[in-house]
Amino acid sequence: MKGIIFNLLQDVVSQHHGEDVWDDLIDAAQVDGVYTSAGSYPDEDMTALVNAAEAKLGLSSAEVLRWFGKEAMPHLARLFPGFFDEHVSARTFVLGVNDIIHFEVRKIYVGAECPHFHIREGANGSLSLDYRSTRRLCALGQGFLEGAGAHYGEDLDVQHPQCIDRGDDRCIFHVHWPRFAA
Repeated sequence: MKGIIFNLLQDVVSQHHGEDVWDDLIDAAQVDGVYTSAGSYPDEDMTALVNAAEAKLGLSSAEVLRWFGKEAMPHLARLFPGFFDEHVSARTFVLGVNDIIHFEVRKIYVGAECPHFHIREGANGSLSLDYRSTRRLCALGQGFLEGAGAHYGEDLDVQHPQCIDRGDDRCIFHVHWPRFAA
């Protein structure tokens, strides 16, 4: 896993809970804790940090990942404004995730293993996303979707009716735009 994800987690935890909590997570997870954005690190480090956050924050691992994904979006927009500025809505942003955003991520972070979303558009403007990743971080993906909605000032209804962590053979997200946030 690329270090940028660990850097984002550190930023989000430190912003919301303080740097001492981040240090506590590093200690509890028994990981080195020094992550450079372009470096590659074991997926197990992220699992250990999420497990430590689960215990420290009193959340499930899925809740930690979802929270992290949503709260990381402003940091991503600040770091990579070009990924966001060319889009007028969360919908166009999500539609561009595989072919534009992940393509660019792979150019910046050589060797990055991005998840893949098979996206289908519904007649009512909704999107159905079939999430594929060996990392099984679908809750993080849901948080990123919700964070994209918040970034564009949109009220998204994100449903996760199928999940590999609940015994399904794949993860599916349904995203609806019922109204725009005020």
